[in-house]
Amino acid sequence: MKMKTGVEQSVYAALLLNLLPEGAVLHSDEISRQIGASPTYFQKLLRKMASADLVTSVPGTKGGFKLKQKPESIRVYDIYVAIEGQQSIYTPSGILGDMLELEGNDRCCFLGNLMEEAETSWQSVLKRETIASLTEQIQSDRYKQQMRTLEKWLDEKMVI
Repeated sequence: MKMKTGVEQSVYAALLLNLLPEGAVLHSDEISRQIGASPTYFQKLLRKMASADLVTSVPGTKGGFKLKQKPESIRVYDIYVAIEGQQSIYTPSGILGDMLELEGNDRCCFLGNLMEEAETSWQSVLKRETIASLTEQIQSDRYKQQMRTLEKWLDEKMVI
């Protein structure tokens, strides 16, 4: 399974929005520059996140984006589903049933069972982490100096 970079970009965009003070917004062009996404592609990601009620758009000359939900409520899995959709990573094609010439209820797919278990495992990890928990990690002492630089950038780019 390969996850698109849009999921990563969207998670980090949500982290940036979470660092904003109450009432502030950040323009999509500034976010896309900071995370290294093309502005056009990033607009599509923001629309998907807005459709999933994760972010909201504030119109106008002093407009931009902000989180729509509390960061504790936004799971990494929610962002993944907003960007990638909820399709399964594996769909059995019936090869084993054909090889063994199985019919009806006897048809099975051992690989399908294994893939379902794997998918359930990675989903539970993504459901465990939230924008709030990731924000705590990035605000640790380990990144103190880098956070000062990022916060200075946010102060310059945010709109209140």
